[in-house]
Amino acid sequence: MKKTLLAAAVLAGFAGAAQAETSVTLYGIVDVGVGYQQVKGGGIDKASRVGLIDGVQSGSRWGLRGSEDLGDGLRAIFTLESGFNSRTGRSGQGDRLFGRQATVGLAADSWGTLTIGRQTNVSSDFFGSIDPFAASYGQSHAGAAFGQIATLRYDNAVKYLTPSFGGFQVGALYSFDVNDGQTSGGSSGTGFQTNEKDRAINAGIRYVNGPLNVAASYDRLNRRSSVSSSDDRINAWLVGGSYDFEVVKLALAYGQSKDGWIGAAAPALQSGSLASAGITSDYNTYVYQNDLKVKSYLVGLSAPIGPGNLFGSWHRADPNQDVGGVADSDSTQNTYSLGYTYDLSKRTNVYAYGSYSKNYAFLDDVKSTAVGVGLRHRF
Repeated sequence: MKKTLLAAAVLAGFAGAAQAETSVTLYGIVDVGVGYQQVKGGGIDKASRVGLIDGVQSGSRWGLRGSEDLGDGLRAIFTLESGFNSRTGRSGQGDRLFGRQATVGLAADSWGTLTIGRQTNVSSDFFGSIDPFAASYGQSHAGAAFGQIATLRYDNAVKYLTPSFGGFQVGALYSFDVNDGQTSGGSSGTGFQTNEKDRAINAGIRYVNGPLNVAASYDRLNRRSSVSSSDDRINAWLVGGSYDFEVVKLALAYGQSKDGWIGAAAPALQSGSLASAGITSDYNTYVYQNDLKVKSYLVGLSAPIGPGNLFGSWHRADPNQDVGGVADSDSTQNTYSLGYTYDLSKRTNVYAYGSYSKNYAFLDDVKSTAVGVGLRHRF
């Protein structure tokens, strides 16, 4: 159960009188399991690992979410969300205190929500509910084929989401510096000289009406000028949707990335303690490459079975040339995955999944197999 606390009592260090119009909610997820991953073929050394896996169904986290009534329907809002590794207790997202989200903003039912700070892009927001694996389960989720929906989090971002009008919602985001401190030349990392920083533009639209959920989005990443020409930018778009027939839910998506690749080139490499089995985990996080085109596809199904849910997907990413200058990295990646969740209560469930990927990370004849079981608790 989520615990709603008065703002003055959230933490021992918070002082001041509690006010009825101000509230703060403490929430979190702990997700841990046991898994196995093997990577082999394509001339690389065969590698396999077995051990604890963290944050497979949902990244382990704790957070504070609050709002204050400013009157006339206007609210001040904030979210501070910290990821952590439940195997070790260490902070996630590069050891950041609030690496998953750190935003403050304004919201109103009449005009929508404006948030400022570190946050996910609109594409990830809109397509997470379409992907049967919900941007989770390592190489299984659609972000392994559509890099722009691999739960991208941008620093220094401003995001606006409209309210839903007849099922339609529109969102837009701009980041002045997607990775804070990624500077060169005379830039001091203080937020000035934005031409010396990688900047992101993102927009999307979705329509949700009963069993129907469709969305489209566009992402662009502009490279900092000191290491690029003026036309060094990555463009990516995708369209997709799902329809719930009650007996089964069908999901489809298609997209393209041009002149580069946004997001982790192989999100599959980041899967808890099993990461980097034979390949470096920071492989081409952002790839700027003129004339590179990657076509991506997704077909997914899910069906309720008892108190649980069975789901599976096939996704494909097809580059037209070697990615990031890595030899033999122009192969079509195909990934087949199956998962199941079983609810023990409203807040606790167990899960199991298996996934097989051919030409993993676009590398010719490299195969990756991942299986795991885990326990997730929400509070």
